[in-house]
Amino acid sequence: MLGREMQKALRAYGAVLRLVRRLPKDSRPYYAKYARENFVNYREVDASDPKALEELFNRTYTHSLWVLNKYSVDQAAANKLKEICCG
Repeated sequence: MLGREMQKALRAYGAVLRLVRRLPKDSRPYYAKYARENFVNYREVDASDPKALEELFNRTYTHSLWVLNKYSVDQAAANKLKEICCG
């Protein structure tokens, strides 16, 4: 990834980890590991392909909302992530 997109990805990763802290204590390690594995797996994405990056950031936000809903955490907690990924 290039500089600006790398910074965006790191901000998104940090926001996801902050959301993980809102989950029930027993599920946090699983989702923290899941987030890390996904960010590592997608680090080789082609930064020159804006469509691929947009899709990846949208998927980050969508999957985060799904997990928050699963544990009945207010979706408003993901507003910062939405700003990073979609806005």
